[in-house]
Amino acid sequence: MKHIPTITRLLLGLIFTVFGANMWLHFIPIPPPPEGPAANFMFAIYGSGYLTVVKVLEVSGGLLLLSGRFTNLALTLLGPVVINIALYHFFLVKGGYEMPVVLGVLSLVTLASRKDFISTLFAAK
Repeated sequence: MKHIPTITRLLLGLIFTVFGANMWLHFIPIPPPPEGPAANFMFAIYGSGYLTVVKVLEVSGGLLLLSGRFTNLALTLLGPVVINIALYHFFLVKGGYEMPVVLGVLSLVTLASRKDFISTLFAAK
């Protein structure tokens, strides 16, 4: 049981590093988004350069998680990315719920193991 947070941290880091690096290295084929709002959204963020920033955050956060150093910083960088992935799948794609659920569970388990981060996050000063 004591190794579960380490395993979830490493899995989360691996997922974000691999899928983030895929933007530049193209080793996993990327299916086109379904027509409609999801395609319009992807066209907008890809064309504006916003997706490049997100992928840099993914790779950076993933590498930080894999290294085991600055885990709190990595979770801070990747938290909004996980939420945006979930919102994209739930509201625009309306399908493919597996990835956001897996990312959410891995993120929450990793975050729950960081009691120092949670206590300082909610500390009133």
